[in-house]
Amino acid sequence: MLQPIDIPDNLNAKTTEVDRKPSKQCGMVCSTVQLLRKRGTDGSLLSLMAAECRIYLAPNPAEGPGPHRMCLIMTPQDNACENTTLKTEFHLQAFTSYADIWLLIFIIIILMYLVAAFGNIIIILLVCLVQQLHTPMYFFLCNLAAQDILQVSSILPRLLVITMTGDTSISFLGCITQMFMFAMCACTDFLLLTSMAYDRYVAICVPLHYSLIMNKRACAVLATTSWCIGILNSLMQSLLVTTLTFKSSQQINHYFCELKTLIERSSSDTTGISTFISVDCVFLGFLPFLLITASYVCIISTILKIQTSTGRVKAFSRCSSHLTIVIIFCGTAVSLYIKPGSQHSEEEDKLLSLLYVAVVPMLNPLVYSLRNKDVLKALNKISNNMF
Repeated sequence: MLQPIDIPDNLNAKTTEVDRKPSKQCGMVCSTVQLLRKRGTDGSLLSLMAAECRIYLAPNPAEGPGPHRMCLIMTPQDNACENTTLKTEFHLQAFTSYADIWLLIFIIIILMYLVAAFGNIIIILLVCLVQQLHTPMYFFLCNLAAQDILQVSSILPRLLVITMTGDTSISFLGCITQMFMFAMCACTDFLLLTSMAYDRYVAICVPLHYSLIMNKRACAVLATTSWCIGILNSLMQSLLVTTLTFKSSQQINHYFCELKTLIERSSSDTTGISTFISVDCVFLGFLPFLLITASYVCIISTILKIQTSTGRVKAFSRCSSHLTIVIIFCGTAVSLYIKPGSQHSEEEDKLLSLLYVAVVPMLNPLVYSLRNKDVLKALNKISNNMF
């Protein structure tokens, strides 16, 4: 069916020039629909665009060189152009290719989730209940534990459902929510680790002024700033993703809606969001990493100046737990986003991302409890009072 539609005189000239040629690209089709929707076209046109279609723009011979008219040739049986929409559904493939060992995968994932969730809950309870742990380092550790709980709870339960039932579908809103939570937690995590590195720097390099510099107000400002930047940054990323267009059914070879994977699946122009992510990585990734590195250069330099070996071991033990988590977190993040692509890169991405999505939150309470005498004493104290 041929349906001629007049193009408004105020139609963007650049868009008109692009659409002058026949197009089979779904992204161009959807961008035209959005443009016409903004110009106030009635709902009947939008319903026409719900079918598979091709767009042609040609001069209107009755009116000379311009204006133009757009002809929609509806071809329901033609697969040249797949349906494109902003409200879509995704299918997370997760680890469904390993269906033969689904039970083993389910057990491993649920164990990681339980250890991460309950381990970090115990850390929060200990810091809140034990007076001796009311120090800046444990205040930041409490925030880190809360962030870890949010991260694993936003991703792993859905992965457990996919593994058990095989239902891989997730709504567009659910996907955006999951991406928002993960981006917020990852950004906040890195900033909290940077704050903890600064705390260790002051404790070891400027010990006489520690209580003056790391007072309650300074700790509250650092923690609040970390959370606010993480929330605002992830909100901006989520809003940018909602402006992209996707095919009505998307297969995502991942176990959660990760920003990098969603951008690769979009049929829109992703130059803007890619530029934003690049700038984002510099200011919220590279700069915090430099600050952490500079802090530990100063810490190690100060420790080496200590005369006795006992003093050096004691000083290093005060920051070894934090350094261990930083190495694991930064190592997995760098290896995931900087490694070159390969034939099996998507499978490698899933395994590497599982390290900082589940393994790092699981290791945080273990590292800080097993390698920290204060936490072990507090745990023994609470256990003795309860039993």
